[in-house]
Amino acid sequence: MPSTTLITTSQLARLIGLAHAPAVVDVRIDDDYRADPRLLPGSLRKDYRAVSQWAPEYRGRSVVVVCQKGQKLSEGTAAWLRGDGITAETLEGGFEAWKKAGEVLVRTDKVPPRDAKGRTLWVTRSRPKIDRIACPWLIRRFVDPNAIFLFVIAAEVTGVAERFNATPFDIEGVFWSHRGETCTFDTMIEEFELKTLPLLHLAKIVRGADTARLDLAPECAGLLAASLGYSRMYKEDLVQLDAAMALYDAFYRWCRDATGETHNWPSQKSGA
Repeated sequence: MPSTTLITTSQLARLIGLAHAPAVVDVRIDDDYRADPRLLPGSLRKDYRAVSQWAPEYRGRSVVVVCQKGQKLSEGTAAWLRGDGITAETLEGGFEAWKKAGEVLVRTDKVPPRDAKGRTLWVTRSRPKIDRIACPWLIRRFVDPNAIFLFVIAAEVTGVAERFNATPFDIEGVFWSHRGETCTFDTMIEEFELKTLPLLHLAKIVRGADTARLDLAPECAGLLAASLGYSRMYKEDLVQLDAAMALYDAFYRWCRDATGETHNWPSQKSGA
């Protein structure tokens, strides 16, 4: 009888990046991680020996545990979590199976330093429209689900970044910003090596909407209109971000699963 506590690479790959994706916990030993210091999208490294300390963070959530080969470390950690009332599965074949399948892996050398709670901290200009919503969506769905975002007046972004040890983005003169004709969303996809077909498709839509090149894709105008609408619906930037996450979830699912689907009701009848 198939195990009910295993999830395959293909099954997990279909969940990665979605709003309801499980939390992914990497428990590889340091030597294995140093040999390939990349992570499954959205995953966080945890010490399996300290599972009793960090397990409460995942109560009420589903978890997939990843070790090098999907054997003792992930099996033991997932079993411990289930014993604590947490829904937990083991990635079949572990990190090696994911890598062999050619699934995307995030470059961790480009991930900013984390705070005492293990979160990355980012800062950008207030009153976001497109890039400054798209980038947080990408980070939370594929890089750091616990990332913190600070929105401040443009003149203070650099100062806040220095004083609060935050990473500035989408302003001039910083690493995470526009490059040539591409936007900050493109930069993040490139640097984190998230170059999947759906994300590259979404990047073109974001780029066109963000840089006033609506001819790049038919959907650019729609994203621009929705983004400007969101910016007027919400006074608080973080509330706007939380609400607009669903917008990018929808665009991502369309890019991944529905670009060939049409809607033609009511249909045009012959002679009408």
